[in-house]
Amino acid sequence: MDMTPNPTPHDDVADPIDTDPVQETQNIIHAIRSELSKLFIGQEHLVTGVITALIANGHVLVESLPGLGKTLLVKAVSKIVGLDSNRIQFTPDLMPSDITGSHVFDMAERQFVFHKGPVFTQFLLADEFNRAPAKTHAALLEVMQEGHVTLDGQTHVLQKPFFVMATQNPIENEGTYNLPEAQLDRFLFKLVLEYPEQNEEKDILRLFLAGTSPYDVLEKDVSAVTNAEQLRAMQDQAAHVVVDDSVVDYITNIVRQTRNYPGLYLGASPRASISILTGSRALALMNGRNFVVPDDVRDVVLMSLRHRVILSPEAEIEGKTVDNLLEQLIQSIEVPRGR
Repeated sequence: MDMTPNPTPHDDVADPIDTDPVQETQNIIHAIRSELSKLFIGQEHLVTGVITALIANGHVLVESLPGLGKTLLVKAVSKIVGLDSNRIQFTPDLMPSDITGSHVFDMAERQFVFHKGPVFTQFLLADEFNRAPAKTHAALLEVMQEGHVTLDGQTHVLQKPFFVMATQNPIENEGTYNLPEAQLDRFLFKLVLEYPEQNEEKDILRLFLAGTSPYDVLEKDVSAVTNAEQLRAMQDQAAHVVVDDSVVDYITNIVRQTRNYPGLYLGASPRASISILTGSRALALMNGRNFVVPDDVRDVVLMSLRHRVILSPEAEIEGKTVDNLLEQLIQSIEVPRGR
């Protein structure tokens, strides 16, 4: 669907995004995909979601059953984007100070000195995020939203860009906790890693038969193709992608419908609308456009909303899923026409 704005009498006015920067972004995205393809077979929607979140400057939650490669994915992305990275393995006994750091008394200096925790990085892997209790997750609420940590009345600012990519197992698994709604809302997208197709699974086995370990490939063959400065430039481009009023209405209608849609107990907040908007802009840029079309919105809705709405008990009993209901909801809303 063509949403290109009408030409005006002043056709000499430049687009908000120049051609060269857009092409450069396309080249970087292609390079990221190429590096990830050395490790992952299929899963195109997952790769697209991760790259979109990076450009949109948002955090990502990746959910799958054990053994599907979600930790490998996050470690690969951290290397490919060329950012400083740390990893936190979440466990039931993990304390907030294990994440943010704490003040320790220095005997030589005779004063308390702040020792930074692993959160002071650019790319944070939060592995098995839902194996820790809510008090531990609370340590990340401020830093994920505002980019700084406050301890004992002192504010410590993190360097930018700052990304959190968290992995979690389904809540039905042994030893997992439900994440609080406030914590889930800090994630721009929730991505779901599905079982591979049969042919894809055969290709994975052939790699192992050839003596190829994914972690060996990650160590030896995967390299960084971008850096913090280039990421910030892409994020700035995405922030200038044009969004027509009709697309804004479309996003608003989708989110507002979640609040009274049959089968949904809890609808999405205005932050969900912002998530869809920023994700749509980033996806438009990835597709080589400086304006958003309704298809961009539809492509990010599930990623943006599936962790922000809650099924009603009746819908759960009937075996319905959040994704099913959201897809039905999207189909029920009129798509805006181009101007």
